[in-house]
Amino acid sequence: MHDDLPNIVPELLELPDPDRLGLPAQPEHPPRILLLYGSNRERSYSRLLVQEAARLLQRFGAEARIFDPSGLPLPDDAPEEHPKVQELRELVLWSEGQVWCSPERHGAMSAVFKAQIDWIPLTMGAIRPTQGKTLALMQVCGGSQSFNAVNQMRVLGRWMRMFTIPNQSSVAKAFLEFDEAGRMKPSAYYDRVVDVMEELVKFTLLLRGRTDYLVDRYSERKESAEELSRRVNLRTI
Repeated sequence: MHDDLPNIVPELLELPDPDRLGLPAQPEHPPRILLLYGSNRERSYSRLLVQEAARLLQRFGAEARIFDPSGLPLPDDAPEEHPKVQELRELVLWSEGQVWCSPERHGAMSAVFKAQIDWIPLTMGAIRPTQGKTLALMQVCGGSQSFNAVNQMRVLGRWMRMFTIPNQSSVAKAFLEFDEAGRMKPSAYYDRVVDVMEELVKFTLLLRGRTDYLVDRYSERKESAEELSRRVNLRTI
């Protein structure tokens, strides 16, 4: 058991098992999970929650990378070649699943978080960078528990053509849930984060390597066939 997860009861933590999921041979690399958070504050609770989630993902056998949004320009306020934009897009392409975590501000996800998604295009040439990838949602609240941000992000995940898992996490009064070292205290909120990360890894194992088939659509095949027919007909003129 990793000493870095002091809140876990070791004998109750089960690692995702591809055999029990009935999966054929898996890719050799661990599931690749990108984590995004939505605040640039020095003590950002969305960042602390994402760091806690990353530790759990690693324990579940995934490779976790966290994008730091500090320095990312506002959408359309800099060229796409900006280093932070390129870093974000490369991580999105690398990932097989994602975790999105935002504070709730004025009843909505934060501008820092939304700016990251707005820099991710639906298409990059022939590639749809987020289509078919798994997604888990979390939010932190300054007061009582709310679900406005995760509900908004669930709509956003659908727009980005992602498979958003059913479970989600909302941490109320987040300033009370972390110790001085920035580690999350034992609580039902922590246990829910464990549940969400476990579920995300399982769904990622189920879907990765199959998304091209799962999102193969009749309308797009028809459009491609018509485009091919037009090109062939032009060559015969």
